[in-house]
Amino acid sequence: MSLLTAHLERGAVKLGTLTVGAGPAVVVGGPGADARWVNLRDHHGRVPAAEAVAAVRAEWAGPILVEPFSTADLPEIVGSADGVVVGAAWMQDFQLVRAVARLGLPVLVQRGPAATLEEWLAIADYCVAEGNDQVVLCESGSRTHLAGVTLDLALMRAAREKSGRPVLADLGEDPALAAAAVAAGADGLLLAPDAGERAVLAAQEAVKIVGALTRRETPDSVLAARGAVDRVDAALAVLLERRAELAGTIQRLKPVGGFAGRDMDRERRLVTEMARHAPGLGEVRLAPIMNAVIEAGLHLAEERRASGQD
Repeated sequence: MSLLTAHLERGAVKLGTLTVGAGPAVVVGGPGADARWVNLRDHHGRVPAAEAVAAVRAEWAGPILVEPFSTADLPEIVGSADGVVVGAAWMQDFQLVRAVARLGLPVLVQRGPAATLEEWLAIADYCVAEGNDQVVLCESGSRTHLAGVTLDLALMRAAREKSGRPVLADLGEDPALAAAAVAAGADGLLLAPDAGERAVLAAQEAVKIVGALTRRETPDSVLAARGAVDRVDAALAVLLERRAELAGTIQRLKPVGGFAGRDMDRERRLVTEMARHAPGLGEVRLAPIMNAVIEAGLHLAEERRASGQD
């Protein structure tokens, strides 16, 4: 285990039953996500905090985060939420930050649109000064010439590496950058509180597929290990399907296709190259696996050709 990996694991934060910063990335947002959140600023103070949280709790038993409208909401939040969100626009409201930290709940700090890395990380230090080290950072983007805000995934990664704290990427209602955020090292994806089911599913697919390729897991139980295996298997399925499609393209382009056109020398070179990436399996174990994969692709290409799909 590298020193960086150990440092990041020490910074993991528990949000109710959910762990952020160790294991797979999490999705926070609408129905179906790993955790839900309530933005009381959307209600402009007209809905009591306890009432807003109770409305979500009535249909959701998992972790709930709440962004307060003001410090007046905090007494109700502490008894009903699993974490508190300090929004990007109020990141440098130091009185609010201190009051939130004193609740003792995990704090999610969104980066202000003009805040530097040092200013962002300093807010975590304010929380620690109040006795609360349960801080999750959230990259929420900067104002640019583009419409809205632009996520800075390089800054997000730097915050994660420099602080050792979990970092989320705020995707709003659009999960288009979910895969990029997970690949850049996000410990989670924050969607809008009212994000639809399709947006949540897209974010979860990015966590499952891209996370399996880029995020090494060290599960400590059979259940957790099986979950990690399921994520790797999902990524394998996507890659195998894509490989079969490309193999079909090759069959259409080759002068002699199908089983008669197999290039055994190329297949042996392929196995040798794959063994560089999978030294534990090695060529001896990889050869029969890849033979089965190649034959499955050839059978599929022949079936499609016979049915007129190609």
